[in-house]
Amino acid sequence: MIDQTRALDWRDGDVPVSRRFDDPYFSLDDGLAETRHVFLHGNRLPARFRDGFHVAELGFGTGLNLLAALHLWRETGQSGVLHFTTFEAYPLPPEDMIRAQSRFAELDAVAKDLRPFWEQDAREISLSDLRFRLIEGDARRTIRQIDHPVDAWFLDGFSPAKNPELWEPALLAEAARHTAPGGTAATYTAAGHVRRALDAAGLVTRRIPGYGRKRHMTVAQKAAG
Repeated sequence: MIDQTRALDWRDGDVPVSRRFDDPYFSLDDGLAETRHVFLHGNRLPARFRDGFHVAELGFGTGLNLLAALHLWRETGQSGVLHFTTFEAYPLPPEDMIRAQSRFAELDAVAKDLRPFWEQDAREISLSDLRFRLIEGDARRTIRQIDHPVDAWFLDGFSPAKNPELWEPALLAEAARHTAPGGTAATYTAAGHVRRALDAAGLVTRRIPGYGRKRHMTVAQKAAG
């Protein structure tokens, strides 16, 4: 097993790159802009936000997507609680996650609220506007621990070519099964086998313009029932 404390390289100061998957944790160009384009706009947020809205994520990484979602929740004056469940096989050490998050000055206020929990290596966070749960382990086995339907999926594993486990049809089918009627999913990848797996699982996919140098990405939706 790779020593997780030595599993990272850093580029451009604070961009972490996984040695295990030879892939950056977020865009080398602008990770926050990519997250907003792919996962927030891709899931039509904040228009769909409501009290109890449930985001689930495959691949927690640095926690950037959580910070961006909670920042948007607060910035747009939402009332109630955002629920966020994430699956991660190889959680980053707290010091690496905090270092990576520090790159995004716009998210500083949110990052400061969550930093004490990362320092304690917490797996659950409860704030007045957030219920967060990180489920550690292989998502192919742990995804069944989801405890209520998902309104929006952030499918954010490393590249399908380098991290095929998070893009297996059986896992995507299980994600679809836990999706609420009318729920959505978004991912940076436009790989044909990923779209076909989501379609086969009962979601309707579309290929739309991607972020930056990526020409296309994928969004999907479950029938309203």
